[in-house]
Amino acid sequence: MSFVKAKEYLKKFGLDNKVKEFDTSSATVKEAAVALNCKEAEIAKTLSFLVGGKPILIVTAGNRKIDNAKYKSKFNEKAKMIKKDEVESLIGHKVGGVCPFGINDGVDVYLDISLKDFDIIYPACGSSNSAVKLTIEELETSSNYKEWIDVCKIIEEG
Repeated sequence: MSFVKAKEYLKKFGLDNKVKEFDTSSATVKEAAVALNCKEAEIAKTLSFLVGGKPILIVTAGNRKIDNAKYKSKFNEKAKMIKKDEVESLIGHKVGGVCPFGINDGVDVYLDISLKDFDIIYPACGSSNSAVKLTIEELETSSNYKEWIDVCKIIEEG
C-alpha cells in the first residue's frame, strides 16, 4: 500500500512514470545501487528522526551519515532516530522504503546538501523493492521540503 501511496503522490507532479520496481530488494543503499546499476552515493537515503517529539525526514546522499555535531547545531538536540517498529506509523512507510513521497501529514522533510553533488539521484518509493529516478529540481518540487541543511559527513570507507 505504501508503494501505491508514494506512486500516486508522485503522479501529481508527473513523475510516476520514473518509478522503478525490482524483483530484488533495494532496501539498503548497497542493494539499491546494485538494482539500479549506479554508485551508492547516488542513492538518496531517507532517514527518520524525532525532533522535539515530532517526526522529521532527512534525505541525504547514500555515502553520507549524520554528523552528530552538525545535527545538534541545527536542531538543538541530539540526533534520535525513530525506532524501526515506529517508523511506519509515524512516517507512513516501512523501513527500507522510507521516502519523502506520500508521507503522513505534519512530517517535515529536509534535504541535505550532499545531494547537490549529483544531477540524478534515486530515492526509494515506499517499498523495499522500488526507487524513483529524479533530478535535484524534481526532488525539490515533489518532496515538499522545508529547507536545505548541512548535517552529514562522508562515510569512512574500509
